[in-house]
Amino acid sequence: MDLMNSLAVSAAGMKVQGTRLRVIAENLANANSTAASPGDLPYRRKVVLFANELNREMGVANVKVKKIDVDRGDFQRRYDPGHPSADAEGYVLLPNVNTLVETMDMREAQRSYEANLNAIDATRQMILRTVDLLRS
Repeated sequence: MDLMNSLAVSAAGMKVQGTRLRVIAENLANANSTAASPGDLPYRRKVVLFANELNREMGVANVKVKKIDVDRGDFQRRYDPGHPSADAEGYVLLPNVNTLVETMDMREAQRSYEANLNAIDATRQMILRTVDLLRS
């Protein structure tokens, strides 16, 4: 793999991790939201699905966002009969977002993003050194 392919692969990785971070931020922002009215469903956690995509021109496989899907897990239930969104039994449905899981996913995405950024920086340094050698 030449250096330009290395840059393209790392850039694709940064792009998908950036999307993942945006989705995680949305999940965290809606972690404590409730349905607008009784009988409505609250926010559903979103997840990013990845896929490999062969770039025939460069001859490398890049990662891409396949789709942003929703987590079909069960909603949390809290007994709060005075809440406007409470059902007939007094329970309020809360999003299926676990802030601890989201925080760990965020750290993983951040580290993956940084690893791709470091790979780009190392590649850039190698290109600059090569150019310096060619000038000498």
